[in-house]
Amino acid sequence: MQAIVSIHDLMPETMERVERILEYLKRKEVPPVTLLVVPGKPWTPADIKRLQMLADRGHPLAAHGWHHHTQPRKLYHRLHAALISRNVAEHLDLNSPAILELLERSRAWFPRHDLPTPDLYVPPAWALGFISKNDLAQTTFSQIEVTRGLIKMEERPPCRPETAQAVRQNSKKIHFEKLPLAGFEADTTLRATFLKQWNRAQSKQAIRTNRSLRISIHPDDLELRLKAQLSALLEHPWEYCGYD
Repeated sequence: MQAIVSIHDLMPETMERVERILEYLKRKEVPPVTLLVVPGKPWTPADIKRLQMLADRGHPLAAHGWHHHTQPRKLYHRLHAALISRNVAEHLDLNSPAILELLERSRAWFPRHDLPTPDLYVPPAWALGFISKNDLAQTTFSQIEVTRGLIKMEERPPCRPETAQAVRQNSKKIHFEKLPLAGFEADTTLRATFLKQWNRAQSKQAIRTNRSLRISIHPDDLELRLKAQLSALLEHPWEYCGYD
């Protein structure tokens, strides 16, 4: 049984909480986990130094949106915000070219600050938005995580492209890998009730299908209503692995 552990929403204002979670995971004998960094926040040189130290300790860094904040305007986005994402699913406000631009801007931020360039992108609330296959094929990320699993982009040589569009279409092979997902960001009774049942079903699915369970942790989860379920889940004899 394999599990992939990640910590979401790493920003200057959540750094201390994330570091406490890392100490908690260390006590649970969980190896270094993937950290989802929000680049568009006001990072200071001291904050960047702390990020560099975490990367040096073996924690892979992933890009996680840009601002991690938005004001829903479209009907679908407003419904999504009310039921799932609240005000963080910034992709849902964007068209396809703008989503691609956000992905590439997010990735380029890391090497500019002497941080490892991430291969994994996780949109806030796992909501990638409406991006065309042609635009998706142009991203320099090799993996994008969404609610249902991982979108993987594999390089392949073009098949006699006749136009620039043909080059874009043939440059990547897009593959989807379905993976179960557990989350614990339950700050209301309704969310706690839903997520508790969801996590049980996803854990059983991981065991039944022999697929890696994604255990996603948010900065406040150790103080929220499902902290006991998170602790119990981490007690399972998982073989921890990374996104690769």
